[in-house]
Amino acid sequence: MTITLSDQDKSTLRIAAYGAVSLMTAAGAAGKPHRSAADGSIALGSATGLVGHVLAEYPKGKDLAGKSVAEIADRVLPALTAAMNLLHQQDPAEAGNFRGTVLVAVETAQMHQGRPSPATAAMARKITEALDAAGAATADSETVPEAATGQDRPELQKAIEEIVESGFVGVSLRVHDERGEWAGSAGARELGGTAKPPIDGHVRIGSNTKTFTATLVLQLVAEGKIGLDTPAAHYLPEFGLDRRITVRMLLQHTSGLFNFTGEVYDDGTIVPGIPIPYGTTGKEWVDDRLRTYRPQELVELALSKPARFEPGTGWSYSNTNYVLARLLIEKVTGRSLAEEMRRRILRPLGLSGTVVPDASPEIPAPHAHAYYRYEDAGEQRTVDITRQNPSWISTGGDMISTTQDLHTFISALLGGRLLPAPLLAEMCTPHPTGIPNMDYGLGVFVVTTDGGTLISHNGAAVGHAALMYSTPDGSKTLTAALNCVDDAGLSIAAAFQKAQQRLLNEVFRGGQADPAQPTG
Repeated sequence: MTITLSDQDKSTLRIAAYGAVSLMTAAGAAGKPHRSAADGSIALGSATGLVGHVLAEYPKGKDLAGKSVAEIADRVLPALTAAMNLLHQQDPAEAGNFRGTVLVAVETAQMHQGRPSPATAAMARKITEALDAAGAATADSETVPEAATGQDRPELQKAIEEIVESGFVGVSLRVHDERGEWAGSAGARELGGTAKPPIDGHVRIGSNTKTFTATLVLQLVAEGKIGLDTPAAHYLPEFGLDRRITVRMLLQHTSGLFNFTGEVYDDGTIVPGIPIPYGTTGKEWVDDRLRTYRPQELVELALSKPARFEPGTGWSYSNTNYVLARLLIEKVTGRSLAEEMRRRILRPLGLSGTVVPDASPEIPAPHAHAYYRYEDAGEQRTVDITRQNPSWISTGGDMISTTQDLHTFISALLGGRLLPAPLLAEMCTPHPTGIPNMDYGLGVFVVTTDGGTLISHNGAAVGHAALMYSTPDGSKTLTAALNCVDDAGLSIAAAFQKAQQRLLNEVFRGGQADPAQPTG
């Protein structure tokens, strides 16, 4: 697509992008303004496409230097919205590129801060809102493509409408198969509202984070920087890990390490970890849902508890494994997980809607809302928990994405674009889990159905959930985002399992029922 930008248009883009970095710097990012400004500008300089060409010509933006936060905000925030508007009108893909570039720069400007300050977190939120003010308006005003209306795939539209009727607030579904692409939504983006969930809105993807993380580890294995069968203690000696635990065991959930979110043993015994939204700690989690945990803290808690089994002698799903994988990545590369994820996966694939939030409670617009119901002084209360600090789960499930980005990622991964063939084969080699028809590879479930083998990972993140399924060659995919009212008893779980089964039957088995279908 050909884009024509006037000199004024280009100036708007540059003021908006570099101004966003200036805004973060003026708000006090890290107390190291020169470093923050430099890092943010470097991130902008890495932009690709038309946006990269325009930003590369910017002569530093001295006109914003020395201004107050309010003065910069008054100029920059409207420029961000204007920049998105003019790009949306000519090429939505470049609008997405610009948005992703600015958000990466904003996050990079905070990298040396440690825990984000309230001022910089608030400013990052305002920048995101300014970017999305244009995108949200466009999404609401544009004619929905026929492929997204559900008219040509009525069975898929009916399926997601029935899923909403089973207890969900809203559902968005995206399918890529031999008939092309279909995307649609049903239900509501928020309780009491009438607007449907955005078809490609942002969602907390929960344990789908593990597939991204495992891919990154395996890329480092391919480069010889990590040994798959090397003891994890070799890279992370500070934790005193059992030297029998290898990197492979972390990715495969065969380490035996205690799950820091708690363990339920075969005899029904429950050993708690940190306060989580489920069980007896639900209200405590809600009240403290903006608390920040650091990865080391979660690992140390897990290691203070007895291992579930001897390394390599069993299988047990443990979030601890993937927090260690995060620390392993950071130790080997010398960069944060977020930076490495952007550098190796998000930017190369153009996943502009995917975010590694660390401790930020924000979620980009547009998005459907997440809710939590709990008892307080004998009364039931339902609260909006869309904003929550995901550091309590860390790399066990903290990422944010969209159905489009999840499709792009899983199809690229299984299509051989991210890993060498031998390592991709290792990733998808099934290891018994004890769950019927559902084994585990390295960061993926290997699901056996009557319609064939599927590679999958699903995730739930308190009021949000995401599905990601693909054929082994990446040619046929199903990705979905769900929003609901969660609770301590996980009462939505049965409906969630039925929703997965219904969608799998429609997409991979032509609508045939399969009562034995595993649910992930």
